[in-house]
Amino acid sequence: MDLDLTPKLAKKVYGGNGGSYFSWSPSELPMLREGNIGAAKLALEKNGFALPRYSDSHKVAYVLQGNGVAGIVLPESEEKVIAIKKGDAMALPFGTVTWWFNKEDTELVVLFMGDTSKAHKTGEFTDFFLTGTNGLMTGFSTEFVCRAWDLDEKVVKSLVTTQTGSGIVRLGDNIKMPEPKKEHRNGLALNCEEAPLDIDIKNGGRVVVLNTKNLPLVGEGGLGADLVRIDGGSMCSPGFSCDSALQVTYIVRGSGRVEVVGADGKRILETTLKAGCLFIVPRFCVVSKIASPDGMEWFSIITTPNPIFTNLAGKTGVWKALCPQKQSSWVVPDSKLRDEIKVSVAKKLVPAYREFYAKYRTVVRKEIGKEALVRFAPDDLGNYLSDLFYGTGGPGSVSSNSSTSSFSSKGGH
Repeated sequence: MDLDLTPKLAKKVYGGNGGSYFSWSPSELPMLREGNIGAAKLALEKNGFALPRYSDSHKVAYVLQGNGVAGIVLPESEEKVIAIKKGDAMALPFGTVTWWFNKEDTELVVLFMGDTSKAHKTGEFTDFFLTGTNGLMTGFSTEFVCRAWDLDEKVVKSLVTTQTGSGIVRLGDNIKMPEPKKEHRNGLALNCEEAPLDIDIKNGGRVVVLNTKNLPLVGEGGLGADLVRIDGGSMCSPGFSCDSALQVTYIVRGSGRVEVVGADGKRILETTLKAGCLFIVPRFCVVSKIASPDGMEWFSIITTPNPIFTNLAGKTGVWKALCPQKQSSWVVPDSKLRDEIKVSVAKKLVPAYREFYAKYRTVVRKEIGKEALVRFAPDDLGNYLSDLFYGTGGPGSVSSNSSTSSFSSKGGH
């Protein structure tokens, strides 16, 4: 694969004293165009108001920082006004009109990622504003506006000529905005930081998956999403989307390393990830991440509403599922590399087994009366490990790997 997969930061597109709008360009991140994906961020200062708009793309919105208010009008529906806070995710299908307002001192930052396969520009969002200097009303003649909204000609001319803001404006302190209603959140928003965990590995990581069950609207946009948080030094084990979906990832917090492997076992990305960067994993490619000591958190969209992932390592990994006959055929021809792998594995497995053997062998024999249940001594285990990676067994060194599910804690695989 010749495309540049290097993670990129967003660049400012427009803004003023009310806030700014940032986006990722397909010219700098080619996988956006290749995968028909758009990504952008909205950052609002206190009293910043993002004018009503609709987009040419299905989107998932995720609140990265702050608290605020959002107005959402789904096609052929009434406006719903909801309070939003850090961790909230919302699915925004085609034709959804939205506005965003920040009444707090802390900056409100909202991430948008979505499908641009039907957009005006592949890999980019195009917003259509209802108001402002570039609002749709300014494009119609006075006659059309008068008849469409049943307004007097003088009123129409005044409305059109007095528009001063574009995209984002700053409202005065005395402006009253609609009050959010708690019941309006139902089915529109899900807080990923408070939702039940789909995966929870002690000293490893935690995952919340957005799908048609907990946020039905994602089905209309054909997108799924997840929030992943891994502890310092932990690994998200190698895995891939087995339903041909693309994975678009934004690093919310922390830092770490990522490697992506494509066809023919070729490593197509190896780099450091930092907060604020975006990268895309191509279809069927295998990705793995390791967090720095401060941990790492990321939010991803997947181009299917109910994604299915296959892990290559860990408790549920494909390699573990393969029968022993297949496993015994694995060969590492390089003797130096083979010994390094086995020594690394043995350093983890043998000491743990030795401790288990010393602590429980007598107890198990007394209670069960069958020494055969713990028939291998630690030295026996070492001998078996020494036969790894020769294909069908043979003289060698030692090995092990301890991982759980899709994550491993410090020192994992």
